[in-house]
Amino acid sequence: MTTLTPKDKSTVRAFWAKVAPKCEDIGKEVVARMLIVYPQTKTYFAHWKDLSPNSAPVKKHGMTVMGGVGDAIGKIDSLPEGLLNLSELHAFTLRIDPANFKIISQIIQVVLAITFPTEFTPEVHVCFDKFLSFLARSLAEKYR
Repeated sequence: MTTLTPKDKSTVRAFWAKVAPKCEDIGKEVVARMLIVYPQTKTYFAHWKDLSPNSAPVKKHGMTVMGGVGDAIGKIDSLPEGLLNLSELHAFTLRIDPANFKIISQIIQVVLAITFPTEFTPEVHVCFDKFLSFLARSLAEKYR
């Protein structure tokens, strides 16, 4: 299992400072892309009346997702313990297939690369990828 080095954590935190003010737009784009590129994920949102990219539910869930990423960055030093409640929610209540964590992680990185073409350097990409992998593993903790 890959762990995050102090440099990885520092890089993620510094980049997040640039991302945070744009979370609403980034989150909406992430969820919209997920629903389009991975239509099987729509099953989790069957209760939404409108799945279009600019719909209120897509925007709201985008903020939820990016808020969760921000929360995880705040708990980066103790991620599995810090995300225990969120892991339980996804495993026992929402029953989200943990494979979807990898899907959304990849989409987040695509949107970050598009939104920050200069700042999302290879070094930032590697650190953020490691962080999102660690986040996905932490969320999947209660599935074991």
